Amino acid sequence: MNIITADLWDEFADELSYLDLQMQHFGKIDAFGGEIITLKLHEDNSFVRKTLEENGKGKVLFVDGGGSRRCALVGDNIAKLAMTNNWSGIIVYGCIRDAKEINTLDIGIKALGTCPVKSIKRNIGLKNETLLINGVKIKPHQYIYADTDGILISDRKLI
Repeated sequence: MNIITADLWDEFADELSYLDLQMQHFGKIDAFGGEIITLKLHEDNSFVRKTLEENGKGKVLFVDGGGSRRCALVGDNIAKLAMTNNWSGIIVYGCIRDAKEINTLDIGIKALGTCPVKSIKRNIGLKNETLLINGVKIKPHQYIYADTDGILISDRKLI
């Protein structure tokens, strides 16, 4: 799948929402997209691991960590799990860790930044809830497209 968000915007602007967040990119895959699976949690990545253990073919995991920078929600082991289970990519409204290792992996991840602190494990979170990030609704089963220019969301599959 060749994803160029600028071209998608030019062709489908009336069907797209732009997620206005300055996110950093990690991993060797610089563009990814697919059906959105959402998680809402706070400083606990238990549901991230559980979700990425599932088959993710054609899907992107969007993790709403509330923008917390106090711990990481994805590390190298979780990124490898996502690769093993064929996830198209991960977007974290929060932080990751093990960035140097993740940058050697064939995965695309966007996050607010990095933090060396691991998350707690309380097994608390919500899956497939509608998220509200920076005024943009992100619903399960919508489609998301991300590259080095940004992140776009659509109600239908565009490519």
